[in-house]
Amino acid sequence: MLNHAIDKVPGSAQIVGWQPVIGLEVHVQLLTKSKLFSGSATAYGADPNTQVCPIDLGFPGVLPVLNAEAIHMAVKFGLSIKANIPSYSVFSRKNYFYPDLPKGYQISQYEHPIVGPGQLDIITENGECKSVRITRAHLEEDAGKSLHEKLDNMSYIDLNRAGGPLLEIVTEPDLTSAKEAITYLQTLHTLVRYLKICDGNLQEGSFRCDANVSVRRKDQRQLGTRVEIKNLNSFRFIEKAIHYEIDRQIQILEDGGSISQETRLYDADKQKTRFLRSKEDAEDYRYFVDPDLCCVTLSNEYIDNIQKTLPELPHQKNQRFREDYGLSSYDASLLTNHPELADYFECIVEQKIPAKLAANWVMGELSASLNKAGFGIDQSPVPAARLATLLQRIADNTISNNIAKGIFEILWTTQKTVDEIIQAKVLQQVTDETAIIQLIDGVFAENPQQLTAYRKGKDKLYDFFFGQVMKASGGKVNPQQLNRLLKEKLNSNESL
Repeated sequence: MLNHAIDKVPGSAQIVGWQPVIGLEVHVQLLTKSKLFSGSATAYGADPNTQVCPIDLGFPGVLPVLNAEAIHMAVKFGLSIKANIPSYSVFSRKNYFYPDLPKGYQISQYEHPIVGPGQLDIITENGECKSVRITRAHLEEDAGKSLHEKLDNMSYIDLNRAGGPLLEIVTEPDLTSAKEAITYLQTLHTLVRYLKICDGNLQEGSFRCDANVSVRRKDQRQLGTRVEIKNLNSFRFIEKAIHYEIDRQIQILEDGGSISQETRLYDADKQKTRFLRSKEDAEDYRYFVDPDLCCVTLSNEYIDNIQKTLPELPHQKNQRFREDYGLSSYDASLLTNHPELADYFECIVEQKIPAKLAANWVMGELSASLNKAGFGIDQSPVPAARLATLLQRIADNTISNNIAKGIFEILWTTQKTVDEIIQAKVLQQVTDETAIIQLIDGVFAENPQQLTAYRKGKDKLYDFFFGQVMKASGGKVNPQQLNRLLKEKLNSNESL
């Protein structure tokens, strides 16, 4: 067996003549209050082994009871991707031994999943729409978690996650680059949050991905041997892992070697994948129908009722934002990629605030402040109603955009109203033309040499005069009015 070391930047291999082939398996942790087959809580962050019961621990004689809300969420997802929803599905036992799997098997679905074939459309890097086929989505229970970092040569097992409700979403091998894979994952991530079936928190493991990667010659129809990269929970690391794996496989094949079907892990510190174990096939898990669980039968009425509850989906909201608010594709995409941000934006425009002004502030000043503070939009110290009042004062020319930025900083740290701040600091915008002209004349009087130079053709001095008038007014002059009046005065023949 050839030993190949890849010591270069991920994605640096020359892939001319090669075609990467990528399929993804995404584990979405469902937002149910209890586990898939028991009443144990699913809240993140509890002390180790405090959210477990005899069912989760696999005690003899206990019986699993299926969580109906997990079924509802799975069907909801299936309908959102226009998937086939079978009239019945079956739970099986997937047998394998691992320390954090107390029963020695995982209850999952194999031959008859809850969600059949569907598709998810993505927008590729070149702006084209591509349909990614989804083979299936099935329910299964999560395993526990092995912890290795507390004491040397010892591992700990936390079973709080054991039995947690997962929806595993499996694609066909339709993706052809790391960038496409990330676009698909981000699109899926947005969708499950819109559906409110998952919080999408990658750091907490609510949205985890396994990537199946292979390469083949571009003139070759047969798929290459695939390698699975396990438990990726960062978009950045997923992209780097796929890039590295593509490079690794191409180099091995070009050196005359062959690819082994195996499971690998991504080492974020070394930025490379490493061998974990040989890859199992389905028969290795000895699937058989779980004798403690009945098959799930869904009526047409049940499915139709869930169909009626589907919310506005991301692509639908994106289209509406462009059509109803006149936003660009770029602005609409940034806002609708985050459902909470889109809701915040709509709360503002409902107050008759111009959509472009609202979009600029939500994606600009607000988002920058949230990122700096490490807050989510739901933690914003400035609710949508308060920001709407601030933007209204810009729209009605009470204050300038620059003055509004200073007021926003005060809103962020106090409970004062916008109007209280404006009145206390006398921040009202100067819109009286007589007053603006007086300011302009004063600047001209103080800078006669620059005025003469401007009128002799040194046009670049315009910015100097604009800045001097703004400085003289304390930044309170309406910029549009100043621009018009200053040009009129500079281009007139009147002398001082």
